[in-house]
Amino acid sequence: MMQMSKEYAEALFMLACEENKKQEYADSLAVVMDILENNTEYIDFLSSPAIPVGERVEAIDSAFSGELPEHIVSFLKLLCERSRIRMFEECTAEYNKLLKVSQQISTAKVTSAVEITEEEEKNLIQKLEKMFGHAVKLEKAIDPSIIGGMIIESDGKVVDASLRRRLSDVKEVISR
Repeated sequence: MMQMSKEYAEALFMLACEENKKQEYADSLAVVMDILENNTEYIDFLSSPAIPVGERVEAIDSAFSGELPEHIVSFLKLLCERSRIRMFEECTAEYNKLLKVSQQISTAKVTSAVEITEEEEKNLIQKLEKMFGHAVKLEKAIDPSIIGGMIIESDGKVVDASLRRRLSDVKEVISR
């Protein structure tokens, strides 16, 4: 299923690139995602085999035509016609990954023992952008068990600068 979602997302992303509307499409997908998450009965309706495909496709047209780019509406209708509308969330996630890669934006998950200040966040983003050579978006998390410092995860790499890790290293040296 994930491979299929990736293929659908790639096709949509190629259309977005051709029209130079990558961000507009991402924003439109986010709007649809929000609607589907807040109205779970809508996704049930769009995926119900008991309702003729024509009616479901017409519902998409009525809800989104004129509101969203034509290719996004066509994408939704295609997923509906092929009984793959439940893959929409995966397709959106894959599309957003492609967008980030094209924009050269890395997401760095920063876990700290306490909330980091705006100044610390700004400095950290600057250091990470210098290290990666492109823009970085932070996702912050708090985990008091790391005691102090922080753990940074980005692009498959982990930098563990936590006090918990340092104490563990000291304990290992002492117990040899």
